[in-house]
Parts: sequence; structure tokens; C-alpha cells
Amino acid sequence: MIQIPSHSLAVAVYVLDDQSNILLVKGFRRGWEFPGGYVNRGESIKAAAIREVKEESGIDIVIKKTLGVEHDMNRSVSVFVFEGKKIGGTLTTSSENEDVGFFSYDEAMKIIKLRNFKDRLYKCANEKNTPYIIEM
Repeated sequence: MIQIPSHSLAVAVYVLDDQSNILLVKGFRRGWEFPGGYVNRGESIKAAAIREVKEESGIDIVIKKTLGVEHDMNRSVSVFVFEGKKIGGTLTTSSENEDVGFFSYDEAMKIIKLRNFKDRLYKCANEKNTPYIIEM
């Protein structure tokens, strides 16, 4: 019998404002990270990225480019990492997070606690590291 694999597709967005500050959201479990989430059935990955940023932060963006792909083989989840540019909106929290804000690179590195999110920020902020593919 052929087993049909079950995979999840997610997005994370490195959003910059006009001063090159980075948008982060503070979740209840994982702390500070890029806004993002799962792609809905029938939804494009770019549309999901735009939607997730708006839902989690109140910020409107345009997608500039793809920065990387991260594939967690154990969890069977692939995350597309995009660069987005703020074009409007007002910072606001959602039911999914407890805080939101724009931070300098150094500030962001200090408040992000999870190693994989620090690594993601480092790769995204250094153009020579993109695009990247990580399989873990």
C-alpha cells in the first residue's frame, strides 16, 4: 500500500520598516520571533505571508523576495522565509501574541531567545547568506 505523506507548509517574514528596523512578535510560548504561520489549503505562500503579518502585528506589507527555506524532516514542516517591506498599518497585538514591535538588529538579537530564530535572523540580515536551504 502506498502511504501518502502529510506535510505542513508555513511562512515566516523578515519585515523591515523605513529605518531598517525588524518587526518581531512575542508569542506566549516561544518568545520573540518573525511573524508567520501555516499556509491554508488553497492559499498561496505569498498570500499567507501577507495575511499572517497583518493578523499577528497589524502591519501591511509587500513581499520583496524569498530569503530561504527551512525543512524540519522530523516534524514534516517546511517554512518559506520571505523579506517583506512595511507599507502601512498600525502595530497591534493579536490573540496569538503578547507584544509586537520594530527593533534594531542588535536589539532583536538580544530579545530573541530560541537559537533557531537567532540563526534565521542572522541569515536574513546578511544578504550574502541568502537564499538559503536548511534541512534538519
